[in-house]
Amino acid sequence: MFRALVRATAALGPQAAGRVRTMASHQLLVPPPKALLKPLSIPNRLLLGPGPSNLAPRVLAAGGLQMIGHMHKEMFQIMDEIKQGIQYVFQTKNPLTLAISGSGHCALEAALFNLLEPGDSFLVGANGIWGQRAADIGERIGARVHPMIKDPGGHYTLQELEEGLARHKPVLLFLTQGESSSGVLQPLDGYGELCHRYNCLLLVDSVASLGGAPIYMDQQGIDVLYSGSQKVLNSPPGTSLLSFSEKAKNKIYSRKTKPVSFYLDMKWLANIWGCDDQPRIYHHTTPVISLFSLRESLALIAEQGLESSWRQHREVTAYLHERLQGLGLQLFVKDPAIRLPTVTTVAAPAGYNWRDIVNYVMDHFDIEITGGLGPSLGKVLRIGLLGCNATRENVDRVIHALQEALKHCPRSKM
Repeated sequence: MFRALVRATAALGPQAAGRVRTMASHQLLVPPPKALLKPLSIPNRLLLGPGPSNLAPRVLAAGGLQMIGHMHKEMFQIMDEIKQGIQYVFQTKNPLTLAISGSGHCALEAALFNLLEPGDSFLVGANGIWGQRAADIGERIGARVHPMIKDPGGHYTLQELEEGLARHKPVLLFLTQGESSSGVLQPLDGYGELCHRYNCLLLVDSVASLGGAPIYMDQQGIDVLYSGSQKVLNSPPGTSLLSFSEKAKNKIYSRKTKPVSFYLDMKWLANIWGCDDQPRIYHHTTPVISLFSLRESLALIAEQGLESSWRQHREVTAYLHERLQGLGLQLFVKDPAIRLPTVTTVAAPAGYNWRDIVNYVMDHFDIEITGGLGPSLGKVLRIGLLGCNATRENVDRVIHALQEALKHCPRSKM
């Protein structure tokens, strides 16, 4: 074949032969971007928003390791260790436990794409942006979505949910444990048992709460639980954690239709993650370096211990609340029992533009805090204390920055 190609090239003549050799038939119209010819420059910034968080040094080092193949036996061993780490932080023995190659949104889609079929009844607790997005995804699948809408700062009681379960007879209920847009921690004890009495599965979002607030997947009867890498785990965004109970697995494996996404088809993902006791078959190229980092972040929390991590976040956040109130600021969530210990919401100070405060803290102190999101936009400031960022020193730093912002930001004339 090579000889035939040489003869054909010679017959075309010198000019055409040059084009064959270079594989180029046109001149380049777009030059190399000048910006890419300069060194990459990243500010040294303290991330005290609701996520992502600063990377722990060990996690940062893991991201600089050399690549190996995603189907190498050593990679499968790392994936198995990640599964064990997820089982620990979720407190579950579910065999169908894995990481998703995508952020928390991707884990939510993986759960809904695999559990819901067109026409299924889907009950959604929408007390912030994450419930809104779960409802949106359910509608795209063709489920019959029944949102239970609450204003930011509210949570769901067992009685309220039982009324929804009895009325709509859903196959799935969605709740957010840590509603980062409003700073609410949703209670979970008894909610799984209630769902099961109505033949309903319980799906819980723990992206903003995992590692900072207690959760016991098996003991609380949670059927599907997911979280993200970039919050308390102090790992890069782009991987997420997901687990299914036996009840949820049976719903997936008895579907009448294929999931709408091939990439997030749980039967394929269960295989590549070694959850089905079958030889692993290529499905997609997993983010190898990100999985190195996720493995180390799970190792760090295993070494610290879950109860120690929960206590750290509870104590440091209590100190933050005390200092905020000392500045005359008001906590947005009134009931201390349902305040999220990882993301604190502060009522936007009267007379100020919240954007001015956020920008001042960023521009003058290289500290990120954020405003509200979705239904809480314009109502709150959000301060995150996530994983290794949850220290009294960081509280003191952000309080000083806020104090200066309140002094120097312009106030509107009343």
